[in-house]
Amino acid sequence: MKAKQFFEALDHPRITAAIHEAERATSGQIRVFISHRTDVVDAAKRAGERFRKLGMNKTAARNGVLVYFAPEARKFALVGDRAIHEKVGGDDFWQGIVSGVMRPLLKEGKYTEAVIAAVAEVGRQLAAHFPAGPGGHVDELPDDIEEEPPQ
Repeated sequence: MKAKQFFEALDHPRITAAIHEAERATSGQIRVFISHRTDVVDAAKRAGERFRKLGMNKTAARNGVLVYFAPEARKFALVGDRAIHEKVGGDDFWQGIVSGVMRPLLKEGKYTEAVIAAVAEVGRQLAAHFPAGPGGHVDELPDDIEEEPPQ
């Protein structure tokens, strides 16, 4: 599937609302990114690179999470910053969401539902390990879906 088709197939308002809701109870930050790259072999590595380019490694608590898609390469991944990665047990946690939550929904063509389910699970973990402060959630990063320009 072309990245533009994937991007347009997503229900942006529902996903943005899901991110907002997931972040409400945490200091964590969640972003969704769609890549136009066709040469992605290792989605987690590419997601890590994009994570840094988006400045997600500069959040105050180092607890940002990126949901990354490269639809033209048929790859996707979740990556979390150092603090959340340590709290959830590392790569096995992210792979569990990818394999157990996202992949089945994506195979059914339920793209929005796959993103929302991943965001909800990530939000639960962020809230458990990094609850929002007394003033509530502070948005350090945008909640909208980011799309890489075509190359």
